[in-house]
Amino acid sequence: MTEVSSLTGRLLVATPALADPNFDRSVVLLLDHDDEGSLGVVLNRPTPVTVGDVLAPWADLAGEPGVVFQGGPVSLDAALGVAVIPGDEGPLGWRRVHGAIGVVDLEAPPELLGPALGSLRIFAGYAGWGPGQLETELGDGAWYVVESEPGDVSSPTPETLWRQVLRRQRGELAMVATYPDDPSLN
Repeated sequence: MTEVSSLTGRLLVATPALADPNFDRSVVLLLDHDDEGSLGVVLNRPTPVTVGDVLAPWADLAGEPGVVFQGGPVSLDAALGVAVIPGDEGPLGWRRVHGAIGVVDLEAPPELLGPALGSLRIFAGYAGWGPGQLETELGDGAWYVVESEPGDVSSPTPETLWRQVLRRQRGELAMVATYPDDPSLN
């Protein structure tokens, strides 16, 4: 197999042409990407379930809105934590993904990580791709690949994140942010 250039830490932004309802107008943060596959979480799918309802010890550390996010269609019964940690060194129980963004070990005591956390999001499930599957979708034009920013993980208005991320891009890609929800109404 040819070597895959890692996209770990970057965002996948669904193109308007992406037909899968699981990813309609989604923004996915890639937590792992290599020749064995890819794993990420959808940053803009809040659920009505509060973090306190499912992971009470982490509730006080979760950023606003303090709800669980649907991270993707795979393993919806599994929880994943993503946090932004300012500075160069992260605490035990946190693995750097890219820049200040990392994955939190939700089995670790929250009081161990709490003082270091800049923000925390809890995700139920994840988005996953087998070897070469994401590359095929990229080749088919299903995703835009853009740089992530720490604020993407903790956006207080996740429902607007798709447009926000596209709007900050240069050139024609910024224009996609104005794409109507239903183009047939134009």
